[in-house]
Amino acid sequence: MLDEEMVRAVVHGFYDEIRRDDLLGPVFSGAIAADAWPRHLEKMCDFWSATLLRTSRYEGRPLPPHLAIPGLDERHFRRWLTLFRAAVRRLCPPEVAQLFMSRALRIAHSFRLAIAFHRGESALHIQPIGEDAL
Repeated sequence: MLDEEMVRAVVHGFYDEIRRDDLLGPVFSGAIAADAWPRHLEKMCDFWSATLLRTSRYEGRPLPPHLAIPGLDERHFRRWLTLFRAAVRRLCPPEVAQLFMSRALRIAHSFRLAIAFHRGESALHIQPIGEDAL
């Protein structure tokens, strides 16, 4: 059953993998100072709690920090989604893992479109990433 404890396990388990990843680790360590990680993890717990459990814990705008990351591209989103899928499959029952993934795929697509727009690039070629393409 999806609850706060599961959200916390997913967030912490996932970001443990992110920080060790050769592609994404440097991106995150460049954007989040070592002493800021506890706060970031709490913010991500709040985000996923609000997104999936409909709590009102998250206050913020998730897109702007991503717009500020130079060179963020398709490789990064695909790797993020691949690691996220592995985490939710490892930590959640299948129906909960699917709920997490459904939201993550939609968020990733929205962010990819917004980043292209922000950079003045055409977004016509940007198609949603399906879980089967990971």
